[in-house]
Amino acid sequence: MDRWERADEIIDQLEQILLVTLLSSMILIAFLQIVLRNLFSTGLAWGDMLVRNLVLWVSFIGAALATKEGKHINIDIISGFMPPLGKALMAFMTQLFSAFICGLLTFAALKFIKNEAQMGNVSFLGIPAWIPEIILPVIFGLMALRFGLRSFKNLSMTIRMGKKSDQGGKT
Repeated sequence: MDRWERADEIIDQLEQILLVTLLSSMILIAFLQIVLRNLFSTGLAWGDMLVRNLVLWVSFIGAALATKEGKHINIDIISGFMPPLGKALMAFMTQLFSAFICGLLTFAALKFIKNEAQMGNVSFLGIPAWIPEIILPVIFGLMALRFGLRSFKNLSMTIRMGKKSDQGGKT
């Protein structure tokens, strides 16, 4: 296992722990809000905003995990009619394109965070709005990295398949 794969596994474990923690917190705070409102006609002033931010974090961490596991939504009509070499080449191009798009989204999210910081908006409990939103460039960057590495793995597989077909299937 190379360094990137070890680092990716550590990141994966942290993502899963964070996901479980944030999801549990989100459910607990939402439940607490319901109980406080219905039984005591009160609530946590910051509770709804925190739950909204937790939804953002949970969904983006879930997207990063889906990227790692290769379970993002994709439309796979054409590759069913392609030979294995064509499928591998299509997978390479798809992953590379996804890495490019996530890279663009990373830069857009960084610009958004910079603007939020300059505007000085406050989220909940006096926390600057850009702090909970920092998940955007972090996760898009991680997804770009994962898609990029997967694309090069697919390229490597495509090259190996091409060499095998040139040799007439002999290894």
